[in-house]
Order: sequence, then C-alpha cells, then structure tokens
Amino acid sequence: MRWDHLSGDDAAAGGAPALFGADAVTRTFDTPGFRGITFHEIRAKSIINRVPGASRMPFEWTVNPYRGCSHACVYCFARKTHSYLDLDTGIDFDSQIVVKTNAPELLRRELASARWQGQHIAMGTNVDCYQRAEGRYQLMPGIIAALRDRANPFSILTKGSLILRDLELLRQASGVTDVSIALSVGFTDGELWRSVEPGTPSPETRLAVCRTLRANGLPPTVLMAPVLPFLSDSPEQLRATVRAIASAGAASITPLVLHLRPGAREWYMAWLGRHHPHLVRRYETMYAGGAYAPTWYQRRVTRQVHEFATEFGCGPAHREGTRRFRKPGEPEAGLSGDQVPAARPAAENTQLTLL
Repeated sequence: MRWDHLSGDDAAAGGAPALFGADAVTRTFDTPGFRGITFHEIRAKSIINRVPGASRMPFEWTVNPYRGCSHACVYCFARKTHSYLDLDTGIDFDSQIVVKTNAPELLRRELASARWQGQHIAMGTNVDCYQRAEGRYQLMPGIIAALRDRANPFSILTKGSLILRDLELLRQASGVTDVSIALSVGFTDGELWRSVEPGTPSPETRLAVCRTLRANGLPPTVLMAPVLPFLSDSPEQLRATVRAIASAGAASITPLVLHLRPGAREWYMAWLGRHHPHLVRRYETMYAGGAYAPTWYQRRVTRQVHEFATEFGCGPAHREGTRRFRKPGEPEAGLSGDQVPAARPAAENTQLTLL
C-alpha cells in the first residue's frame, strides 16, 4: 500500500507526501461479520479535510474516519479513492479498510486550533462512517462528542443502523448546534438491494432507523439515492419508495440519480453485464456524455419524486434560517453550567442536499 513505500525522505525529494504516519498495523478478525476483511490501522496526520473547489458538493469540510467500505455498494462513487493507496477500486475497496484510529483526539485538537472558524463539517459523504468497522473501532462517539463540546455544526449521511447507538450524543449535540442527519434509501426492492448493496442494512431496517430518529426529535432527511436507471426508476417503483419513506417519518426526501465516476463506473458496468446484460447498451448511451445522467432524465425523476412526496405529505429538502445557540461553556438561561440542555428537534434542512 502507499504508506509502505513513502517516507519523509520521499516527500523532501519531491515525491508524493505520505498520507499517514509510518506506524500502520494490519489486522484481520475471524468472525462472521468481518470475515474476508482486512483492517489497516493508521494514525492520520489530519482529519478535517477541505472539499476540492471543483466538487459539486454543497459543503466545504469533511471528516472521514475510514477509507474503503464494507457496504460494498457496486455504484459507490468513492471507489476511485482507493487507487490513491495502490489498491483496486473493486474488491479491495470492499475489503481493505483503512481505520484512522486517532480520529477523535485529532479532531479535538484541530477544532481547538485558532485557525478553525467553526464551519459546518459533513460526515459519511465519502464512505459510510457507520459501516461495520465502526462497531469494533467505535470512533464516532468521540467524534460527535468533540463536535458537541465545541458546538460545531455537522451533518451525517449513512446507510448504517449503528447510528442509533449514538442517539443520546446526537441529541446532546442538537441542543447546542445545528445537526443534520440524512439516511440513504434509494429503493425498497429487496432483490435489487441484495444485489447492489450486499453489505448494508436492508431498506426496511434503514426506514426503522428513520422512525426511531423521528421519535427522538431528530427527524432525518432521506436521500433517495441512487435512483438506478431502468432498474428502480419506473413511476410505480418511485411511488412505492416515496410512500415507504414518507410513512417512516422522514423530514424530507431528496432524489439523486446514479452517477458513474471513474472507478465506480467500471465496477458497476461489470456488475450490470453479469446481472442485466440487456441494459449495458442503454447505460453506455445514457452515460456517454460523462459521469452524470442527462439533465432531462434527472429533472424527470426529481419532478416525479417531488410529486409523490407531496402526495404523501413529505416535501423536498429546503433551507431554513440559522438557529441561534449558546456559545461553548455558556449555560442557557435557567441552567447551570454542568447541566445538559434538553434536546431540540433538528432543523429540517440538511447540508447533504445534492440536487
């Protein structure tokens, strides 16, 4: 892997800088949940990352405690990032997981820096921070606590049901800053789910998570993503998915059509050739212009989803005014400094709206 052959001398000589420290530890665990997965435990040099300016993402800063993802979604746009580590974007992305074991302590240090201005931090936008590895390494409680203690606004996008483990921390954080949670549920077809998202909790499980978050004052947005052309995009399929999401109590629904960036494109098209060979030509035509489906198609899907969402009483994501919160360490009126304020409902807006 990349850190195997990088050193300070390489960087000084003009080579690519090392991404991590030199003390990487490789582990495997012979348990059913982790069988076939290798974990590379490293100490990251930084944890708050700036999003490239050319990105379509509507946020500027991210925290990613993991690289690679055992969710194994065949369409995952983050697959290309594994090639930076001299790993392939297919099986290696699914089974060679980099764990930034010092993420919580490093985040606390970077949030306390005079250079940090308290900007919004997005999590789960590269790989899922609540993938199976989180059950063992438990990095997110420390990360959320660090953000809570600095009253730093943040958002989480996940397919993982493990987020409910951290429900109380999320409630506490929402009492002092803006917290947005988005769940990804692109479709409810069980057979399609097993084929394209084999390592994730089922859509039904994710919708149950949505209900629990809603019941605890943290109504999540649902990112209806991805909508798969010719596989989950018929009006009947879209309506059924929107109805299920609305019934689960989602604050809003935002559709996102499949996009195929390099790394993901090759892996997805190989999967398509094995499972739906009759669609290969149609995909090649639809994505001939690049990573994104044609604008007319995206608009059609978005319009249909929004119409169904209106029918079921669950509108599209929208921005609201910024709430005012007390400063870190400053008690709210009527509370002593060591009391935790009551959780407030999270705002319905989300930093994770991608359309």
